[in-house]
Amino acid sequence: MLYWAATARPPILPVRANLLCCKHMALVTVSRPSPDELRAISSRRWDDLREARPDLAPAVDLQQNLLRIVLSAAESLDGRLPRLSLPPKYLAAKLGRGVPILVGEPIPVPLQVLKSALLRLCRALAEGGAGEAAEHIQQSVESGQMEAGSLLTASLSRNQEAIRTGAIHRGLAPDLVWLLAELATSPYAHALQTALLPAQHEWNYGYCAACGSWPAMMEVVDGHRILRCSFCASAWERNEYSCVYCGDSSEKFVTAAPDQERIQRRLELCAACQGYLKTVDVPSLSPFPLLAIYDMETMDLDLAAMEHGYSRPPLREFSRR
Repeated sequence: MLYWAATARPPILPVRANLLCCKHMALVTVSRPSPDELRAISSRRWDDLREARPDLAPAVDLQQNLLRIVLSAAESLDGRLPRLSLPPKYLAAKLGRGVPILVGEPIPVPLQVLKSALLRLCRALAEGGAGEAAEHIQQSVESGQMEAGSLLTASLSRNQEAIRTGAIHRGLAPDLVWLLAELATSPYAHALQTALLPAQHEWNYGYCAACGSWPAMMEVVDGHRILRCSFCASAWERNEYSCVYCGDSSEKFVTAAPDQERIQRRLELCAACQGYLKTVDVPSLSPFPLLAIYDMETMDLDLAAMEHGYSRPPLREFSRR
């Protein structure tokens, strides 16, 4: 998730759910606009958000700066993926066992591009409100006290425990270190999943088939409910009406809306595991990394869920063997 400021917390109101009985989910291909088109779409969306929420202008400015850095890194990586010994049959077998394709794979990171992005992100956050905490992380990376390659590799493998332990050991803010590493690594994770995930492969889990992360939200396009990964932005269709985290489909799992006048923005709430998921009706799937704009536009849903005791669960643990 990106870095933002808090806002008002509306009440949650129940809505009727559209119950679906089919239990098959399939991976979905998301269109990839050109870099110029991405920048144009991004600028329009940020301007619209500033106009709609002038109180969020400083946070929007920061988010836009962060997204520019991520876009720049993505452009630098275009067509420059390493040659990997990951045959399609091997990846299909992993997916068949419910194991995300990047889990446990010794994938080298493009250190020069990602380290440069990491340092730029540190500076942007330091100037945008994170202050000394971001500066300390930048200094730690520049001095070699925190080795950039190890940090970025741990982020790609979703090893949150290793990153938090290393940050605390060095006197750095662990959540901020995780965030910065995630932002810097996300363009590479997106490029990998785009190249490696087989199109239309069945995937019957709530976590990402590429990296194992939980979804940032569900985008609903023409009635199709598409989960979107919070890290690599992969997409997969979900037709089962149940909690993406624990699978509960009893009366403990409901759909609710903080604002009945904006019924296209909803929350899926699970009283069994206290997890929540944002659900938004959209005209088309958001390309990477513009999914972050919808994530910010719907932050009031996050706050409403958290005020009522719901949260996102920790990352799922997978065997790294």
